[in-house]
Amino acid sequence: MQGLMMDTPLTISSLIRHADRNHGETEIVSRTIDGSLHRSTYREVHSRSRRLANCLIASGVQSGDRIGTLAWNGYRHMELYFAVSGIGAICHTVNPRLFPEQIVYIINHAEDTQIFFDATFISLVRDIAPRCPGVRHWVLMTDRAGMAGAADLAFSVQCYEEEIGKFSDEFVWPDLDEGSASSLCYTSGTTGNPKGVLYSHRSTVLHTMALAMPDAVNLSERDVMLVVVPMFHANAWGTIYCAAAVGFKLVLPGPHLDPASLYELFESEGVTISPGVPTVWNGLLQFLQQGKRKFTSLKRLFVGGAAFPEASIRAFREHLGVSVIHAWGMTETSPLGTAATLLAKHSRLPMDAQYALLAKQGRVLFGVEMKIVGDDGEELPHDGVAFGNFLVRGPWVARGYFKGDDAAVTKHGWFATGDVATIDADGFMRITDRSKDVIKSGGEWISSISLESIAMAHPGVLEAAVIGMRHPKWDERPLLLIIRKPESAVTRDELLQFFEGKIAKWWMPDDVVFVDSLPHTATGKLLKTKLRDAYAGHVPGANAGSSRNSEPALER
Repeated sequence: MQGLMMDTPLTISSLIRHADRNHGETEIVSRTIDGSLHRSTYREVHSRSRRLANCLIASGVQSGDRIGTLAWNGYRHMELYFAVSGIGAICHTVNPRLFPEQIVYIINHAEDTQIFFDATFISLVRDIAPRCPGVRHWVLMTDRAGMAGAADLAFSVQCYEEEIGKFSDEFVWPDLDEGSASSLCYTSGTTGNPKGVLYSHRSTVLHTMALAMPDAVNLSERDVMLVVVPMFHANAWGTIYCAAAVGFKLVLPGPHLDPASLYELFESEGVTISPGVPTVWNGLLQFLQQGKRKFTSLKRLFVGGAAFPEASIRAFREHLGVSVIHAWGMTETSPLGTAATLLAKHSRLPMDAQYALLAKQGRVLFGVEMKIVGDDGEELPHDGVAFGNFLVRGPWVARGYFKGDDAAVTKHGWFATGDVATIDADGFMRITDRSKDVIKSGGEWISSISLESIAMAHPGVLEAAVIGMRHPKWDERPLLLIIRKPESAVTRDELLQFFEGKIAKWWMPDDVVFVDSLPHTATGKLLKTKLRDAYAGHVPGANAGSSRNSEPALER
């Protein structure tokens, strides 16, 4: 027997309709390319999205067509999010931080028919357009005055404002199958070509509702969110859709992501919460500490993309009064899968124990299941000690890649994340490494992320990376790479001494190398493949000026 409930499809257009009807006057604030502020509302975004929908259909866009964007976080990009998916086409956000060759590959692989781009990417478009023959229209996201920068392009470029200005906002969003594709994001492609993750309307709306839940990010209409995570990175972690569903004020920083510009927006717009990657927040923390600045409205940071050290979580909470929500996800999980929010019983724990939990990647949201398995595929206990290959499944987890590129799931229907993790008895998951980054020493595993977190707690360290280097006896040993804080003169021996008592002796890094910078992927993760190549022949102690014996203490 079937239930007697209405079968209302879960579609992206329902989100912006809801925002218009119930939060129509709430502000959307955007920092534009020239640095000025543009103020809009959900009602205006909805109206302009309908104009854009009419424009797209008139230009020949059909259901299932891929429409690409090369754009920052701004109101026009937001309009594209809703207009493209709302007519049944697929919004493909292209990451402009990738290498041009990767961008060309992605656009051609997706078979994008149109590309909408911001003015900062004119030079990039000039380079890639001749190699993207399937793109019929290139649209510069500006008004007529802003078209001057594209005057010397050797191909036709349309003006966003002029094009949508030709059309009425009279448009009725079509009833779409909620299982139909809505948006397309590609992985960062650290190994091999990037792979496309094709989201559906249903998966997006379910993820939106989960994101707002109290034990996830806990969002309400009373919040003001500054979205630092780019809209070209896993759909800004679903925050744009969540904004429409919940109705909070949205602040979009455009390309101005330096600490000073972000801090100005935090203060001037009364921001209460902000999502972003650790590199951004560590840079902002240093900016605040150097200038002895404080926040007057910010209460929470939502951090993902890479592990956020416990020391940074402590600093934000104890010195700035800002709580950190540590989360885990991937492009393939829409992306949110877990969030580190404490259970009621944890409030009675000492603060050190609470911070240890908050530094984990957290508990799964309802709708997602997780487990860890050994190399033999057998499930491992949730005891917080055993660590193994981390698998997930759920209604917003990918079951395959666009055009069938590689296998996305195991034969049992679980997505293999490529992470190595532990899960404790309370369901808190902790990523110990990417499977390709874990250090295998003498038959045992060493967590590079755990070593990095300890190094980041030293007051003289700005950023840390740990990689495995080849060893004739132990197979691999840890090498610690450090960026000092500007005023720091911390030495190799001081850092190694800092590890004593915090780890097993055989986990101790064999050497410390001080560097001026560390390479990152286009999404802010440490690019350890490049580091391993660069230090493949490193000899411990060769450049450290230390008399420390480089032979590690490997007693098990």
